[in-house]
Amino acid sequence: METFQRLAEADADLLTEIFPSTTRELLPEWEKSTGLPDPCAGESPSFTQRRAQVVARLTDNGGCSKSYFIAFASALGFDITITEYAPARAGLFRAGEPAYGESWAFAWTVSAPGYTPIYFRAGSSAAGEALASWGNAVLECEIKERAPAHTVPLFAQNGENLITDFGPDIV
Repeated sequence: METFQRLAEADADLLTEIFPSTTRELLPEWEKSTGLPDPCAGESPSFTQRRAQVVARLTDNGGCSKSYFIAFASALGFDITITEYAPARAGLFRAGEPAYGESWAFAWTVSAPGYTPIYFRAGSSAAGEALASWGNAVLECEIKERAPAHTVPLFAQNGENLITDFGPDIV
């Protein structure tokens, strides 16, 4: 009877493990199937971050629209907005608006809180993890990997744009 009980419990655990959003013990196998860990994961991601990245990659169906990137970021656990730009054009340009050059047609800004908190959660975090962590490195890396090749994603955190990565010729 003891063996039957143990096998019944193992069966119940397997139902939890076969879904990436609830897995605990099979997370390394889910990571391997999605090409993780990779440089986007960072040095020591939390269990919750690792699982969110697996789920985001498995549910990612591709795209290049604002709504696609907002939904993908949400799957990673980030709340973002996206701003697109257009070069100044005669007849469309108004006084007081920024006079963007031609290069700005290919730039877009992802705005996210500078220090997005990721809190420890019972049932989804693992023992030994910090109670809270902050940062957007995973978000930036994943967005850059998925950005259309002809575009330049910029990142604004707490309202500050990080244009310095691209030099003065983009302005």
